[in-house]
Amino acid sequence: MDTNQNTSNLKDFEVNIRIKLAFLWAAVTLCYLYGDYFELYLPGKTAGLVSGDNLLNSPMKLLSAAILLAMPPLMVLFSIFLKPKINRLLHILFGIFFTLIMLLIAIGSLTVWKSFYVFLALFESIITAIIVVLAWKWPRKN
Repeated sequence: MDTNQNTSNLKDFEVNIRIKLAFLWAAVTLCYLYGDYFELYLPGKTAGLVSGDNLLNSPMKLLSAAILLAMPPLMVLFSIFLKPKINRLLHILFGIFFTLIMLLIAIGSLTVWKSFYVFLALFESIITAIIVVLAWKWPRKN
Protein backbone atom coordinates (compact mmCIF):
# COMPACT_ATOMS: atom_id res chain seq x y z
CA MET A 1 0.00 0.00 0.00
CA ASP A 2 1.39 3.39 -1.00
CA THR A 3 1.37 5.67 2.07
CA ASN A 4 2.23 8.71 -0.07
CA GLN A 5 -0.99 8.43 -2.04
CA ASN A 6 -2.64 11.80 -2.60
CA THR A 7 -5.72 12.03 -0.36
CA SER A 8 -7.41 14.49 -2.72
CA ASN A 9 -8.65 11.40 -4.57
CA LEU A 10 -11.13 10.73 -1.78
CA LYS A 11 -14.71 10.97 -2.95
CA ASP A 12 -16.81 13.59 -1.24
CA PHE A 13 -20.58 13.86 -1.30
CA GLU A 14 -22.74 16.93 -1.52
CA VAL A 15 -24.64 17.24 1.76
CA ASN A 16 -28.20 18.46 1.33
CA ILE A 17 -28.92 21.92 2.76
CA ARG A 18 -31.70 20.47 4.94
CA ILE A 19 -29.28 18.05 6.61
CA LYS A 20 -26.68 20.76 7.13
CA LEU A 21 -29.23 23.01 8.82
CA ALA A 22 -30.62 20.18 10.96
CA PHE A 23 -27.15 19.26 12.23
CA LEU A 24 -26.28 22.89 12.95
CA TRP A 25 -29.45 23.33 15.01
CA ALA A 26 -28.69 20.06 16.83
CA ALA A 27 -25.16 21.28 17.57
CA VAL A 28 -26.36 24.63 18.93
CA THR A 29 -28.98 22.85 21.06
CA LEU A 30 -26.24 20.73 22.64
CA CYS A 31 -24.22 23.86 23.38
CA TYR A 32 -27.25 25.41 25.11
CA LEU A 33 -27.60 22.29 27.24
CA TYR A 34 -23.90 22.27 28.16
CA GLY A 35 -24.03 25.93 29.15
CA ASP A 36 -27.03 25.41 31.39
CA TYR A 37 -25.45 22.31 32.93
CA PHE A 38 -22.10 24.01 33.59
CA GLU A 39 -23.95 26.94 35.14
CA LEU A 40 -25.01 24.61 37.95
CA TYR A 41 -21.37 24.66 39.12
CA LEU A 42 -21.43 28.40 39.84
CA PRO A 43 -21.11 29.16 43.55
CA GLY A 44 -24.56 29.51 45.11
CA LYS A 45 -26.43 28.38 41.99
CA THR A 46 -27.92 25.19 43.40
CA ALA A 47 -28.86 26.96 46.65
CA GLY A 48 -30.80 29.48 44.55
CA LEU A 49 -32.54 26.66 42.71
CA VAL A 50 -33.62 25.09 46.00
CA SER A 51 -34.74 28.38 47.59
CA GLY A 52 -36.46 29.69 44.46
CA ASP A 53 -34.13 32.69 44.29
CA ASN A 54 -33.31 32.45 40.57
CA LEU A 55 -34.23 33.87 37.19
CA LEU A 56 -36.91 31.25 36.49
CA ASN A 57 -38.84 31.71 39.73
CA SER A 58 -42.42 31.48 38.46
CA PRO A 59 -44.50 29.09 36.37
CA MET A 60 -44.85 31.65 33.54
CA LYS A 61 -41.09 32.26 33.41
CA LEU A 62 -40.45 28.51 33.28
CA LEU A 63 -43.02 28.09 30.51
CA SER A 64 -41.52 31.01 28.57
CA ALA A 65 -38.03 29.51 28.87
CA ALA A 66 -39.36 26.11 27.77
CA ILE A 67 -41.03 27.64 24.70
CA LEU A 68 -37.88 29.58 23.80
CA LEU A 69 -35.61 26.57 24.20
CA ALA A 70 -38.00 24.29 22.28
CA MET A 71 -37.38 26.33 19.13
CA PRO A 72 -33.87 25.06 18.21
CA PRO A 73 -34.85 21.36 18.44
CA LEU A 74 -38.03 22.17 16.53
CA MET A 75 -35.87 23.75 13.83
CA VAL A 76 -34.12 20.38 13.47
CA LEU A 77 -37.49 18.87 12.53
CA PHE A 78 -38.47 21.83 10.34
CA SER A 79 -35.20 21.45 8.44
CA ILE A 80 -36.34 18.09 7.19
CA PHE A 81 -40.11 18.39 6.90
CA LEU A 82 -41.05 21.94 5.81
CA LYS A 83 -41.23 23.21 2.25
CA PRO A 84 -38.08 25.11 1.17
CA LYS A 85 -39.60 28.60 1.06
CA ILE A 86 -40.98 28.63 4.62
CA ASN A 87 -38.01 26.57 5.82
CA ARG A 88 -35.56 29.16 4.52
CA LEU A 89 -37.52 32.03 6.06
CA LEU A 90 -37.75 30.38 9.50
CA HIS A 91 -34.04 29.54 9.51
CA ILE A 92 -33.14 33.12 8.71
CA LEU A 93 -35.52 34.61 11.30
CA PHE A 94 -34.74 32.20 14.14
CA GLY A 95 -31.05 32.18 13.26
CA ILE A 96 -30.88 35.97 13.58
CA PHE A 97 -33.02 35.90 16.74
CA PHE A 98 -30.86 33.33 18.53
CA THR A 99 -27.63 34.96 17.34
CA LEU A 100 -28.71 38.26 18.89
CA ILE A 101 -29.89 36.62 22.12
CA MET A 102 -26.62 34.78 22.58
CA LEU A 103 -24.55 37.89 21.84
CA LEU A 104 -26.53 39.75 24.52
CA ILE A 105 -25.99 36.87 26.94
CA ALA A 106 -22.26 36.90 26.18
CA ILE A 107 -22.07 40.62 26.94
CA GLY A 108 -24.09 40.17 30.14
CA SER A 109 -21.92 37.28 31.32
CA LEU A 110 -18.53 38.99 31.30
CA THR A 111 -17.33 37.73 34.68
CA VAL A 112 -14.56 35.33 35.61
CA TRP A 113 -16.98 32.65 36.79
CA LYS A 114 -19.08 32.91 33.63
CA SER A 115 -16.22 32.88 31.12
CA PHE A 116 -17.39 29.41 30.03
CA TYR A 117 -20.80 30.95 29.31
CA VAL A 118 -19.26 33.75 27.23
CA PHE A 119 -17.28 31.18 25.23
CA LEU A 120 -20.36 29.02 24.59
CA ALA A 121 -22.54 32.04 23.78
CA LEU A 122 -20.03 33.26 21.19
CA PHE A 123 -19.65 29.75 19.77
CA GLU A 124 -23.45 29.41 19.58
CA SER A 125 -23.65 32.81 17.86
CA ILE A 126 -21.21 31.62 15.22
CA ILE A 127 -23.26 28.49 14.61
CA THR A 128 -26.55 30.40 14.31
CA ALA A 129 -24.89 32.97 12.03
CA ILE A 130 -23.76 30.10 9.80
CA ILE A 131 -27.38 28.89 9.79
CA VAL A 132 -28.51 32.32 8.57
CA VAL A 133 -25.88 32.40 5.81
CA LEU A 134 -26.66 28.87 4.62
CA ALA A 135 -30.41 29.55 4.64
CA TRP A 136 -29.87 32.84 2.81
CA LYS A 137 -27.88 30.99 0.13
CA TRP A 138 -30.42 28.15 -0.10
CA PRO A 139 -29.78 26.48 -3.48
CA ARG A 140 -32.14 27.40 -6.30
CA LYS A 141 -33.62 25.17 -8.97
CA ASN A 142 -31.66 25.08 -12.23
